[in-house]
This record gives sequence, C-alpha cells and structure tokens, in this order.
Amino acid sequence: MLVESAGLPAPLHVVVVTGGDRLRMPRDSATIPSEIAAGVIFALPVEADAFERLAEGRRETRGARFTFHVGVVAGRRVAWCVCGVGGEAAAAATRHLIAGHRPRVVVTAGFAGALDPSIPRGTVFRPSRAVTDGDAAAIDLSLQAGGSAPLTIVSVAAVVATVEAKRALAARTGAAAIDMETYAVAGAATQAGVPCLGVRVVSDDADQALPPEVAGLAARRSPLGRLGAAVGAIGRRPSAALDFWRLWEHAVVDSRTLAAAVVDLIAGLD
Repeated sequence: MLVESAGLPAPLHVVVVTGGDRLRMPRDSATIPSEIAAGVIFALPVEADAFERLAEGRRETRGARFTFHVGVVAGRRVAWCVCGVGGEAAAAATRHLIAGHRPRVVVTAGFAGALDPSIPRGTVFRPSRAVTDGDAAAIDLSLQAGGSAPLTIVSVAAVVATVEAKRALAARTGAAAIDMETYAVAGAATQAGVPCLGVRVVSDDADQALPPEVAGLAARRSPLGRLGAAVGAIGRRPSAALDFWRLWEHAVVDSRTLAAAVVDLIAGLD
C-alpha cells in the first residue's frame, strides 16, 4: 500500500511503503538518532533489492529524476538511492542525496568485475582508491578499521566485456577491480566535504567474459528499455537467454552478499 502525504511542493512527494496494511516500524524507534548515518548509492535495482528488504520503517521521496528511500538498518537511519548505470547518474544522485539528507558518510555499493586473477567471483571488498581510465586524479576513499586490504578500483564509461580488454585495462591503470560508478560517487562526495566509503561484490572474475549484449542492457535507463533490449538480443542470439538467466541467478546471490556487507559497514560506523 502506498500512502501519499499532502501539502508537499512539487515535484517532490513522500510515500510511506508498507507491507500489507501496517507500517513495520523498528523496535525502540524513539532511541534511533534522527540524523542520517549513511547515504548509499546503488546503480541497479537488483543490487539494492536484498538490502531494501532489511530496512525498517521505510519511506520514499520521489523527485523528477531520482527516488530516495529512508529507513532503519543496523539501528541507524540510512538513506539510499538506485540511480541507474554510469558516472553521470551516480554523481547527480550523490549530490541530490547529500543536499536532501545530509548523511554523515556516503557509501557507493554494488557489483564489480575483477581485474586481478587472484580475486574470485563472490568476493566482498572495500576499495581504498578510485581511478579512471584517463588522466583524472585518483581519489582516496575512507576506510574502516578491520576493512579489506588496500585495493584500487577503476571506473569506466562502458562495459568491459572481454578477458583481453580486462587485462589491458589492468595493465594501463594498475587497478584490481572495475565498475562504472565508484569514482563519480567518491568525487561528488569529496566535493561536498562528505567522507565516502565503498563496498563491492565481485560479479565476474578476471577470466570471465560477459555476454556481448550486456553493454546494450546497461545503456538502457528504464526497466522497459532493458526488457526490450533483452528480447531483441534473444531474437538475434537465442543462446543469450541462457546467458541472461545465469547472470540473473548470480545477481540474486550477489545481492544478498552485498546487503550483508553494507549492513556490516553501517553497523561499524562510529
């Protein structure tokens, strides 16, 4: 059930998301600080899905471009957004989240590819440094005590699908992992003076090629657009259906792993 609030200025409005007819509020909600402990940026709905199911007392604020959620996770109030794929969307969502919710820290969370052959699929890591495949200055991310060893992630503008391309990117940048959003989120947070942490789950290892249609799917902004691209890809290459199914199965498992890692990070915040 969605309950809309009245009297809010356009284009924003707030909805309370309930399960059935009752809002599930966290225990001892009066003792939970009102400040936002962390603002989390996800790119894809499947990355956020398992995490969202763990949040209590969830509310949404819908804007012209982004929907922001607020709920309680690990006894702390958290805001998050599913921004879409790519650096431009990630940077914009980060700026909006900081302006609207003023979190103590920003967290960039999602899936990543491994460039280092020693990192297996399913590994959770917290990058310490973000770079691009270009001349932009590296950005150091904040780290928690007891986090993973120092690791550089490179953020790119397009999907790197082949093993050969992954090896070449690793050689150029010295990065151990790859994604499309960490650098943009960290840059926007740094400009706003807010610490940024990252947490990623490896969805494909260095020796795993991605289906060639993945780049086309990632470029689509809407679920309907991605569905149309997938149907078209299967029409052109029927075996793509099996590839997509395997990716989805892995993504569901990786989403649960990511949710646990994000909760652990939030629980460890000072």
